[in-house]
Amino acid sequence: MKSVDFLKALSGVVAVVVACNVYAQASGADTTAAPAAATTSAKTVKKADRQLGRKVRAAISKAQGVDVSNISVRARGGAVTLTGSVPDQGQIDKAGAAAQGVAGVTSVSNKLSVVQQ
Repeated sequence: MKSVDFLKALSGVVAVVVACNVYAQASGADTTAAPAAATTSAKTVKKADRQLGRKVRAAISKAQGVDVSNISVRARGGAVTLTGSVPDQGQIDKAGAAAQGVAGVTSVSNKLSVVQQ
């Protein structure tokens, strides 16, 4: 009788070990799929940042009296950074205002400098 109880207990333990092993393998498969989703998401974010940067540059180029030839625009998550040089202080202000007016821009870091040409 003791050997029958022992075999029942042993088969129960084996069933639990097999179930845990199957669960661990299934969980491992899910975690390998997550980086692919993260990569896709990162690509989407970068694409949106580039698109916002292009929109800001286009808005600055449409602003009257702003020379965009030496202005670089970087966008990251709605935050826009303007770097480069312009001939006078008025263009710095106009470029910052034009960038702030673009939909999707949350903040503008205006690091433009005045360089006489």
